[in-house]
Amino acid sequence: MNLFTNAKWYSYVDYRNHVDQDLEKKLQNADAATDELVPYIQLNQSRMNRLDKTIALPEDVASRLNALEHKYIFYVISEGWCGDAAQIVPIINVMVNAAPSIDLKIVLRDNNLEIMDQYLTNGTRSIPKLVIFDTQGHEVATWGPRPKAAAQLVVDLKAQYGGITQEVKEGLQKWYNTDKGYTTMTEILDLIK
Repeated sequence: MNLFTNAKWYSYVDYRNHVDQDLEKKLQNADAATDELVPYIQLNQSRMNRLDKTIALPEDVASRLNALEHKYIFYVISEGWCGDAAQIVPIINVMVNAAPSIDLKIVLRDNNLEIMDQYLTNGTRSIPKLVIFDTQGHEVATWGPRPKAAAQLVVDLKAQYGGITQEVKEGLQKWYNTDKGYTTMTEILDLIK
């Protein structure tokens, strides 16, 4: 039995609604002005809204999704405040919507640290993290928190600018905008070919 079996999970729509409700609660709280997560959640909601409207499934990706011979469950560990999750989770959702052989279940990182701690990236709780299972409950693969080229870009920019700076954030955002989710899609598909 995998750790995800007993976790509270969300469909994509329910996840988006949860993040909206969480933001609304934070904004109604007297401490909203000092809550460091509020601006990130607001920005990420805007990004996800835009991506939900604009992500296009390339023909080669659609073809590969239609050719899948096995069924899978995609568990995604995520949070609404995470900038990478705002870029990646809508892409995964588009893939799942095009593939009847894949189910998507989103698990909140901060409510499931026991699960998150099984899928650390370089010793950190980096998200989003995709964990793929077959329908018999066997783990097939993991992916995340970002495509390899984007991860390398962050490493290079951090070295250039001395840490996570505005230049690093802007460089990563430009990469995501230019890539349009294609690298994410193909890297994930390569795991389940």
